[in-house]
Amino acid sequence: MRMMPISLCRPGMKLAKKIYSDEGIVLLAEGVELTSTLIRRLGECGISFLYIVDSRTEGLVVPELLSDETQRRTIQAIRTAFRTFVDQPRKSSKTGTYPYVGRKMREVMQMIMDDLSHKQDAMIMLMNLHTVDHYLYKHSLNVCVYTTMLGMASGYNQEQLITLGLGALLHDVGKTQISMQVLLKPGTLSATEFEEMKRHAERGYYLLKDEPNIPLLAAHCAYQHHERIDGSGYPRGIKGDEIHDYAKWIGIVDSYDAMTNHRVYRNAMLPHQAVEALYSGSDILYDTSMLQLFRDNVAIYPIGLTVKLNTGQSAVVSDINSTCAHRPVIRVFTDEYGVELKAPFDMDLSKRHNVLISKIELGAEELSPLPA
Repeated sequence: MRMMPISLCRPGMKLAKKIYSDEGIVLLAEGVELTSTLIRRLGECGISFLYIVDSRTEGLVVPELLSDETQRRTIQAIRTAFRTFVDQPRKSSKTGTYPYVGRKMREVMQMIMDDLSHKQDAMIMLMNLHTVDHYLYKHSLNVCVYTTMLGMASGYNQEQLITLGLGALLHDVGKTQISMQVLLKPGTLSATEFEEMKRHAERGYYLLKDEPNIPLLAAHCAYQHHERIDGSGYPRGIKGDEIHDYAKWIGIVDSYDAMTNHRVYRNAMLPHQAVEALYSGSDILYDTSMLQLFRDNVAIYPIGLTVKLNTGQSAVVSDINSTCAHRPVIRVFTDEYGVELKAPFDMDLSKRHNVLISKIELGAEELSPLPA
């Protein structure tokens, strides 16, 4: 299979990976032939890339971080929780809380941890390439998975991981209290609208702080995930050690996932571009040591991505080196003159230090890679 921007997909190409609904229902199966209508509709649903059948990349497998069942149940739990809070939540409850929301969140958090515990060496990989879904729900799941993986890499214990994961899963719950006109506006927000959007952090805290099955620290994650170490964040402008480490992790991952997802007002970045953008805020917006651990655990070149080498050859990323993310295993399919090879071959860039990825090929567009 080969990873291709949806803008370059053409009728007649065949899917190499299923497309799911937010309920885990298969919308398009493997092998389905794309039509112009399907391509257009998938683009409208916010899908930026597709995996396409390509004989030169036969046998390539893209590992999944979560099982289909875990992903389906978690999205359902997020949807239920967020909808619970949408319309004046406290007025319909005698106690002013919703204990079952926290219980359900803990259940799915345990499922996520169980799945990830069997993939200790897994890298953070894009999870948005094959799911048609409400952006806020999908974003919450992605941020939870990526953040939990970083918590595991940091050596957090079970209870710490649950608290961190719950904070990540619910970090944007305050957006349920934001006007839909502001939340879904396709263009740039006005100053007044941006002030309204910024209130989601504080509102999320107040929604979660009294929930009996949600740790208070998870509520503070919702409160602090837009704070930045130089004090330029919101809602309180706190800085440095005033921000909890959990919120710092969620802040990094929240920004990364937002950048690598397609939005109405901009196209998705590839992982190496998003990591580079995060590094531009090193020791200003984000803690440098945290960024380094994040980078060490991100698959910056996704499997199936087409790349150009300094030798002039073209290749597709065929596997990820967990100890050297910027030096993946590639499948070379042209010679230095661009002529197709009769027998493509795999090359481990971690063992070929003289061979470098010089460009990311996206059809007519080429992008420079992240510096090693």
